[in-house]
This record gives sequence, C-alpha cells and structure tokens, in this order.
Amino acid sequence: MARMLNQLTGSSESSVPNFGIEPLTGANFASWKDQLMLTLGMLDYDLAIRQDEPAAVTEQSTREHKAAYDRWEKANRLSLMLVKNTINLSIRGAIPDSDKVKEYLKSLEDHFKGSLKALASNLMLQMLTLKYDGSSGVREHIMKMTDMANKLKSLEMEVSDNFLVHFIMTSLPARFDTFKVNYNAMKDKWSTSDLILMCVQEKERLKLAQPESVHLTTTANSKKRKGRSCNFGNKTANKVPKTNPGAVASSSNPLSGKLHCKFCRANEHT
Repeated sequence: MARMLNQLTGSSESSVPNFGIEPLTGANFASWKDQLMLTLGMLDYDLAIRQDEPAAVTEQSTREHKAAYDRWEKANRLSLMLVKNTINLSIRGAIPDSDKVKEYLKSLEDHFKGSLKALASNLMLQMLTLKYDGSSGVREHIMKMTDMANKLKSLEMEVSDNFLVHFIMTSLPARFDTFKVNYNAMKDKWSTSDLILMCVQEKERLKLAQPESVHLTTTANSKKRKGRSCNFGNKTANKVPKTNPGAVASSSNPLSGKLHCKFCRANEHT
C-alpha cells in the first residue's frame, strides 16, 4: 500500500493506480461510487469532497491557513486523478471537465440520473417481490432486505426503520403467522437487529416443534392402516365354483393363502 501511495503522489494521471475500483461503465454507477468513496476515505483524500475550498493563500495568511490549504489542494488534485482514472474513456469524454473533484462528481451524478432512477425502481420491485422461502437463513434474508433499503436511502429514497420492519414481516411465510400476531400486539417497536434476533429464535422454535407434529401424523396413519381389514380373500372365496364347496376352507385349495390384495402383501397380511 505504501508503494502505491508513493506512486499515486508522484505519478502522472495515466499511471494512477485504481486500487481495485471497478471501472465506471454506465450501469454500475452506484456500486462504482460506493467503492470510490470508500477508497478516498481510506486514503484521507475525501477532504476536498467533504469541505469547500479554503480561501486563497495570501501574504497575510497564517501558517495554519497555508497548511490547511495545502492539505485541501493535495486531496482535491489526487482524488480528481483517481476519479478520472476509474472512468471508461467513452464516458469521460461526455462529462464536462473541472479542476474541482466535488464539481466533477456532481456532473457525473447529473449525467447518470436516469440510471439512478432505473436502479431505484429495480430495487423497489425486488423488495416488493422478495419472499422468505422458509428453508434458507432468515438472518441472511433480513440483511438482504436491509441492504436494499440502505441502497434506496443512498439514492435519496428514504425508507424508515419502522416501515422496513413491517415490510420484512410481510415477506415471512405463513408458518410465522403466530409470530406476526404477537408482534402486532406489542406496543414496543423493534429495530432490524431486534427483528433478526427474534426471527432466528422463532425459526429454531418451529424447527424443534416440527418433528413432534410429523411423529403424531405418522402414528395416526399407522393406526388407520392397522385397523383396516381386507375382504379380498372373501371376494375370492365367493368366486369358487359351487361344485366344490369345501375348497374355501380346504388347505389344498390352490387359491387359499395366495391371493391377496396389494395392501395385504405390502403389510404382510395372511
């Protein structure tokens, strides 16, 4: 990292490292900006974005003022070089040039406003249609929806925490209905962290209760099968020719003990 910083400080724009930032191609503006701002913050070069340009240095300027201006000027120059180095050349030519990184980023945002609106619409559609399948991790499901809400906030579409909690509740399947009723009866409001904790506990409770219900169902079905009688032999006996009335009870009857229905053979009935 130190070598890259030295290279960035003393190199021309064409050789500025991009620190792994995904190049801006158009459709990835939101993710590109997130990576860019994170990198600039780690390098402490976001000073020129967070603060306005200080007053120009004059002969009457104090040493502190000169030092502050030098820090801002360096941050502005290097951050602008990094921003331009991570933009596709075809896009860079369509953006009005500026010697201030804050103004340059504003021009970029104005250029991609249509893409941002499309991204916001897509995120809203995903949130509306996303449902928890009940088998995967409920924690991951809630965090995924929270991430969508945070992305909408970054696109200036505020999603309140209370609305997000209720929205996540509607995405849970019917097996969580009792859990939802209990939540609606409470006066306290939950945060997303509280919701994650409660949903994980509820899923574990449902998982523990499931084997018992399966056992009860299986036991009930087994009792029904044991109490079931087979009339196949009786029906066969009725079909024995009248000329041999003792064939039904005779052990020499070839039909005796051999003709059984599928149910009897499956349950080893005789």
